[in-house]
Amino acid sequence: MKATYIEYHETNSFSSTALSYLAGDSKIQPFISHFPTIANFGHLIESRRVTTDRKVLRDVLTRQYSETLDSGLPSQLKVNENIELLLRDTTYTITTGHQLNIFTGPLYFIYKIVTTINLSRELKQAYPDKDFVPVYWMATEDHDFAEINHVKLFGKNINWELNASGATGRLNPETIAEALKAYQSTLGISKNSERLTAIIEEAYLHHDTLASATRYLVNALFSSYGLVIVDADEKDFKAQFTSVIEDDIFNKVSSAAITKATNKLKEAGFDPQVNSRDINFFYMKDNLRERLVEEKGVYYLLNSEIRFNAEELRNEIRDYPERFSPNVVMRPLYQEIILPNLAYIGGGSELVYWLQLEQCFDAFKVDFPILLLRNSAMITDESFGSKLCRLHIPAKDIFKSTEILQKEWVLRNSQNVLNLSDERKDFQSVFEKIKLRAYKIDPTLAPSTEAVKARLYHTLENLEKKFLKGEKKNHEGALSQIEGLRTKYFPGNSLQERSENFGLFFVKYGDDFIAELVKRFKPLDFKFTIIEP
Repeated sequence: MKATYIEYHETNSFSSTALSYLAGDSKIQPFISHFPTIANFGHLIESRRVTTDRKVLRDVLTRQYSETLDSGLPSQLKVNENIELLLRDTTYTITTGHQLNIFTGPLYFIYKIVTTINLSRELKQAYPDKDFVPVYWMATEDHDFAEINHVKLFGKNINWELNASGATGRLNPETIAEALKAYQSTLGISKNSERLTAIIEEAYLHHDTLASATRYLVNALFSSYGLVIVDADEKDFKAQFTSVIEDDIFNKVSSAAITKATNKLKEAGFDPQVNSRDINFFYMKDNLRERLVEEKGVYYLLNSEIRFNAEELRNEIRDYPERFSPNVVMRPLYQEIILPNLAYIGGGSELVYWLQLEQCFDAFKVDFPILLLRNSAMITDESFGSKLCRLHIPAKDIFKSTEILQKEWVLRNSQNVLNLSDERKDFQSVFEKIKLRAYKIDPTLAPSTEAVKARLYHTLENLEKKFLKGEKKNHEGALSQIEGLRTKYFPGNSLQERSENFGLFFVKYGDDFIAELVKRFKPLDFKFTIIEP
């Protein structure tokens, strides 16, 4: 395979805030700790205040893996080594996180993890006396089942139908069989599809929670790279977070800090992604996960009869910290407290909402990690490059809309003049004379002359569109190829990675698919990757 790299702004697919961050915009500096460079990672290592209980981290991870995986398998050796490395003060984590989408969900999930692995490797080369462990943080406490219960494979939608409630990580995947069968059927019959089918079956049919099923699946794909998978829905982890839970609920510390940062972000010209609440925690028990709110000193759960007074709630936090689940603005703080983390790798929207959190971290005296935009890519087939070459279209131009791409192609390749710019100049001269004559007859006639001119110019614009439309009929073959390329590589008129599942490429390339991503992704180069066979 070969890779071509283009600038992110050339894809027309990323927010202005994300592009400003990649460009090192000084207006973003107040909302981060450091911009992502090798040198700045060194500065963060020197100053990082690690609050992690490393022994608890190692022990919990060891138990989680032993409960769902055979830790004695040869493929697990690198993971086991990395878990043990977490005991050392010279070891740091590089983290990405994502929901528990069935069958891994969209391609960008895979890209997040590969970016995390590659950044860990680059940092090890730059700082050989330190160790860097890639981590996938499973969003097991998320409760939005509708966001994770579907996947698209070969353009086909596959859904897991279930009336779910509570934290998705605690769901039993026993009812996923129909969706699993549809996924397997879509994969087709081949050596690679049989291997992926076996992994999927073992994950979802032999584990009793979606969290353990996801760990098995992701581990099967990435264990050889030493990826450590964290499920933070753990009492021992939450016990380290109790003081933050209390401060957020009773003193509204995070709400004040995030609101202040959000206002400053707006003033700097950036659009915030999330809103902070007075209380940024859910209460979670059995199949229940509901937002905690307060009214006149009474704390209660939405859509529930559960109530607490202040003393009862404090006792509940101290006795059962595992029942308190951080929302989207508090989860990052939780992550940084229980991990010796240096960087968080996310998509464009994640990066933006992290910009709202730096002052919250300061309020709790927790170091803010370096933020990194995950690598993005488009995977093409053997005909991609040859078609672009025949059409004389640069690779970066394929990211333009179909309409614009076709129009530009016709204008470049037409033997006819399709615009009326020369005629406009002639009309301009004529109308200046007409306008002068009208003014001499009656000064009030000048606006009428301008109105006639505007109508004529509008007519010329419509005529140009007809010229273009007529010329398109002379190039239907080429324009059809352009439309076919756009439809194939931009499903739903969006980036391939945002809809298609990795199974499409695993069937074709097997383990070499992820290996090629690891080979081609360059986390600190900030370029979009086009991969061709």
